[in-house]
Amino acid sequence: MRGPVLLTIVVTGLGVLRAISALAEEAACATGAAPITATSQPIAKRAPSDVPRVELAARLAATGATATDAYKRMRESAARELAGRPDGVGDVSAEELRNADDAIARQIRIDQGALPPLSFTALAKLPGRPQIEGLDIIYLNPLGDPARANTWRNIIVHQTEGPPGSARREATDQFAHPTKRGVTLWMETDGTVYWSVAENVIPTHGEGGDRNDNKYIDNTKTYHQVVKTNSIGVEFIGNYPDVAKPVTAEQVRAWLLLAPFLQERYGIQPDHIYAHNWIDFKDQRYCEGCELATLARKLGYCPSRPQ
Repeated sequence: MRGPVLLTIVVTGLGVLRAISALAEEAACATGAAPITATSQPIAKRAPSDVPRVELAARLAATGATATDAYKRMRESAARELAGRPDGVGDVSAEELRNADDAIARQIRIDQGALPPLSFTALAKLPGRPQIEGLDIIYLNPLGDPARANTWRNIIVHQTEGPPGSARREATDQFAHPTKRGVTLWMETDGTVYWSVAENVIPTHGEGGDRNDNKYIDNTKTYHQVVKTNSIGVEFIGNYPDVAKPVTAEQVRAWLLLAPFLQERYGIQPDHIYAHNWIDFKDQRYCEGCELATLARKLGYCPSRPQ
């Protein structure tokens, strides 16, 4: 039976990166286990900002409100959610409604304690708005069936020279223009993650970085191998106006959950997590994404094998 792997690290401030890295070196690659996490004392729990529509519909159904217009609207939103569509987008088919009814009934049983909560590995494969404990993730575009997602084989870590508080704006702009230069996931300085576009959409992050000239760094291992069509991007907000400013402790904690979530969902191995600077040199003042990518690799999380 797989059990959670937990490193409890008592740290303060931005020293979290170095403290976690030092201990994570000792962690073995844990196939299908719960992700290694880091905690500091004390940790303030936050209610999730985005609640799955399936859960909201289940709460209404449990009160006997299934004949109300509110429930009918939420049921349709749940059906769209499970199909990977935002609220109100597109007509709902009979099959989609049946899928929603099954998911709502299962959620009611979970809420009543008749079924155990889903494991981390099961949650990571869910359509809709899967919520991982400790990770505040807002889905501007819900997820669909991961088997129908783009074939993501790599994760690229970016840091944008955007000011704190700009993650939602950037993610919303990406949602409105899905294939523009940008990424799929944006992380605010408080650790909130915004999933901006459908998982079968390919934003244009990393364009211009697929070179074999070795002008600044050794590109031989990534040339034609780590490109926008097979690499999902995560952008960390906050290093403005000082590009060398490190990420926040909250961003690190969220990353320690987000990286294994993406790895589990798409079957991405730890050595396929890259910093932007490992793909394409950007700025001599700092190494973009290097500490974060190194940390995620050292965690050694290996996705479970397909059943």
